[in-house]
Amino acid sequence: MAGELIGREALDRILKRAAELQAGEQDVGDGLTRAELLKLGDDVGIPAQYLRQALLEEQTRAAPEPAGGVWGAIAGPARVSAYRVVPGDPATIERALARWMEGEELLQVKRRFPDRVTWEPKSGFLASMQRGLQVTGRAYALADAAEIAGQVTPLAQGFCHVQLVADVRNLRRQRAGGASLLAAAGAITTLIALSLGLPTVAAELVALAPAAAGGLAGLAVARTHRTASARVEVGLEQVLDRLERGEIRAEHALPGPRSSPLARMAEEIKKTLDL
Repeated sequence: MAGELIGREALDRILKRAAELQAGEQDVGDGLTRAELLKLGDDVGIPAQYLRQALLEEQTRAAPEPAGGVWGAIAGPARVSAYRVVPGDPATIERALARWMEGEELLQVKRRFPDRVTWEPKSGFLASMQRGLQVTGRAYALADAAEIAGQVTPLAQGFCHVQLVADVRNLRRQRAGGASLLAAAGAITTLIALSLGLPTVAAELVALAPAAAGGLAGLAVARTHRTASARVEVGLEQVLDRLERGEIRAEHALPGPRSSPLARMAEEIKKTLDL
């Protein structure tokens, strides 16, 4: 119907398909040069700024990091990352990123290197209480990681490549520990049962059940790391979304009067109660 609202997912599919159909009318052969690509974008109505940004993202695309090792194959990766080509100069982007990480993600600077900065979760009662209460409605997924590294690299004029990497080995160790305990408990129970000298083969098979159950339960626990690490990865992508759209502004990081963490928490609690 003419007045029917088209949802965001459907709109993305429609626009993508329309661009494919219009671009398909062009003879691109085995490929296009940069100039030909910009000309094609102009023909199909894509602004050159967005096309250049997409081109830079493609040129800086990195292959997914392999999980590595036995636990990597079973549970999932030790690190997750996200990257984006963001318009702006390096200094402004670095200040904006620092403001968001330290002010909104409840992280604190761990190390400053010439080419990158690393953050770790803020410690202390106030930070723990704010994360636990979630008075802002946010899950603070990045605080689950042991460390977050941020790197801003200048590209063409007016664009920078921003990469965020989260070390989630702490989450994987937690799941691995729980999985090992379950598997060990099942194996010990089976060994004890077998040591009793069960009279029949059927009884021995039944005695093997705890080991099998413990192994399967341990595997299920280990694989929950994939969900936890995916949540952190989404958190990284959300930071880059805000950075790309200009929702994170560097001027907020400039020196000036700021309320204390306790006052900010009180304000958020008050807002929640007033709803």
